[in-house]
Amino acid sequence: MKDIQHYMRPGTLQLFTLPPLALYVHLPWCIRKCPYCDFNSHEMKPGEMPEQRYLDALVADLEAALPLIWGRTIHSVFIGGGTPSLFSPRAIDRLLGDIRARLRLEANCEITLEANPGTFEKDRFKAFRGAGVTRLSVGVQSFNDAHLKALGRVHDRAQALAAVEEAAASFDTFNLDIMYALPGQTLQDVEQDIQTALGLEPPHISIYHLTIEPNTYFAKFPPVVPEDDLAYAMLDRITELTTAAGLERYEVSAYARPGHRCAHNLNYWQFGDYLGIGAGAHSKLSFAHRIVRQVRFREPRLYMDNALVGQAVAQDEEVGRAELPFEFMLNALRLKDGFELSRFSERTGLALTAIKQGLVEAEQKGLIERDFVSVKPTVRGFDFLSDLQAMFLAA
Repeated sequence: MKDIQHYMRPGTLQLFTLPPLALYVHLPWCIRKCPYCDFNSHEMKPGEMPEQRYLDALVADLEAALPLIWGRTIHSVFIGGGTPSLFSPRAIDRLLGDIRARLRLEANCEITLEANPGTFEKDRFKAFRGAGVTRLSVGVQSFNDAHLKALGRVHDRAQALAAVEEAAASFDTFNLDIMYALPGQTLQDVEQDIQTALGLEPPHISIYHLTIEPNTYFAKFPPVVPEDDLAYAMLDRITELTTAAGLERYEVSAYARPGHRCAHNLNYWQFGDYLGIGAGAHSKLSFAHRIVRQVRFREPRLYMDNALVGQAVAQDEEVGRAELPFEFMLNALRLKDGFELSRFSERTGLALTAIKQGLVEAEQKGLIERDFVSVKPTVRGFDFLSDLQAMFLAA
């Protein structure tokens, strides 16, 4: 990692204020790698997860990064994976204690932990709550045993229901991850999944279309998935059911009750800053004259070896001026309410002329609505989001 003087030198941008800062912590192990997953996750061999050494590496990684974020408050913490709930509550307690000892966390800081139904036993979620986690994100994906098997999940319907009930009993706010357009899935199957989920009264649901990502098992052996028209019908039905249950679709894939939007993800979508620690974690950090992206070493053992000697960063590069409009719009247009025009300049250090042409084209095609204050995607813009985002790619 370069020293702070390197980042503070004069440059081509002028940022008058720094955006909110979040912390992402990556815990990379899973019981089994799912065939659709392209995240940096690694199958855990029995007795092979070096919990304490990995925590030591995270602390060393954080300490090496402190000069880059000195004096800044952390607004949210997200512990993702992998399957973070494989770590013991005692380990999560130690991790959060180590973070609090080194960073100033906002008084009501949202602290999310990802958990999978196949990794919990009774009172485990309650113990995570006791360790300081304020929000649980439960990777259910489906309540249908046949679809769970097709997705390679290690849990079944009964375990999913038990896990969500335990989450609801232990946390004031929690999220369910659900997937649709699954192999062999019908519209009726989707309705049953969503109605089962809504029956558990989650304050937040994240709903994702199954996509076949490169370098996954499904990319090599593609399953037969629903046609696009059926997938669109599934999404329409999902939105109808969630709206009727009092959840608002505030982002392309996120539905929440009032007061339960995910602060950490909102920070990403609003082009906030985040420090990522852990194997393969990404960071986006702003300075007065530049915006920098970093990536940590991906392979867990290589990460630990390097982090423990203060060298966790594998890639470190400045985001070019020409890339910033697309990077901002890629995130901001995911939000149903869009963004205030002033935020574009605040977060990128660029004048609004950098997106003027794209805004004109998007408005002419009926993909956005705008006035002198804000821009937001139309219903059509939401449906064709990737087309809309692509209008802001550098020529």
